Amino acid sequence: MSSGIPPAIVVLMSSDPSSPTPRLAGTTGVPPAEGKAHMPLTPAGVAALAAATDFARRATAPATLRAYRADWAHFQNWCARTGFTPLPAEPWVVGAYLASLAEDFAPATIRRRLAAIGKAHRFGDLPWNPGHRDIQGPLQGVLRTQRRPVSKPVAVRRSLLGQLLATCDLSPRGRRDRALLLVGFAAALRRSELVGLHVEDITPTETGVRLRIRASKTDQTGEGVMIGLARGRQAQTCPVRALAAWQAVARRGAGPLFRKVDVNGRIREKALHPDAVRQILHRRGALAGLPADVLTRLTPHGLRSGFITEAYLADVREEEIRRHVRHRDPRSTRGYIELLDLVIDTPAGKVGL
Repeated sequence: MSSGIPPAIVVLMSSDPSSPTPRLAGTTGVPPAEGKAHMPLTPAGVAALAAATDFARRATAPATLRAYRADWAHFQNWCARTGFTPLPAEPWVVGAYLASLAEDFAPATIRRRLAAIGKAHRFGDLPWNPGHRDIQGPLQGVLRTQRRPVSKPVAVRRSLLGQLLATCDLSPRGRRDRALLLVGFAAALRRSELVGLHVEDITPTETGVRLRIRASKTDQTGEGVMIGLARGRQAQTCPVRALAAWQAVARRGAGPLFRKVDVNGRIREKALHPDAVRQILHRRGALAGLPADVLTRLTPHGLRSGFITEAYLADVREEEIRRHVRHRDPRSTRGYIELLDLVIDTPAGKVGL
């Protein structure tokens, strides 16, 4: 990492987990105490700090850390070019940075970059006030000027899912992609949960299978949760049959469930990267001949939102949907349903036009 960053930021924002273990913020061997000199740390003390640092790295999801690192690096590079100090950053410096993003970056990216700068200050126990007028003034001005329409990800409904599945043949890659798409849809999994599945997490039952989700966005401590998948009515869209077909060629009794398949059809040991789910969706979408405007809005989240949509339209109770998709806040599920209600129950359809 660049110089001038407090150790706590190095702990949580370092891109190299094998780098030497930094000290925790505010420590010089042992916690400070007024008027007392400190003895050198014993091996036990060094081990205790190393353990604390290791757990600090695990406190935030890897994907979130990657985003923070990229955004923080962008701000640092901008400061290096303009001569400003990144840490601690004066509010007017942050405001100038946000203004510089107006031409090239979407509102969501600008807000995320501001959040990353705030994280860096909080990690270093430095003053931070995102509501300061020198930050909010430029921010609101940029957002008001842009007024870009939000490009909503497309929900992968059953008809669209069928188009994607139709491109999956009986090759190892075709079987893997079919199982990945169907499990991702039927279990309403996030992409990190999908590629994080292991063979040992699949337990056959009389009516289908049980999936163990080891950790997720709403389960940062890794307590895990079980999800049931029933056998489908149709062989081509049954997630249980698709899993069995994939495992028949993968032939693995343990380790990552969804693995890389090379161009020669050889199944590798390494698990898929989370971004591979997006790449698979786009590849299958292109093979299915989807329109460009649909293809560009095809994301892994579309499998999850597509399931919620289909479940709601099939009169599944909202509480059951929320439990299955693991939404802690009912408002999260309600957001999807309200969007559907705008179309289904719109007053414009009830006035006899």
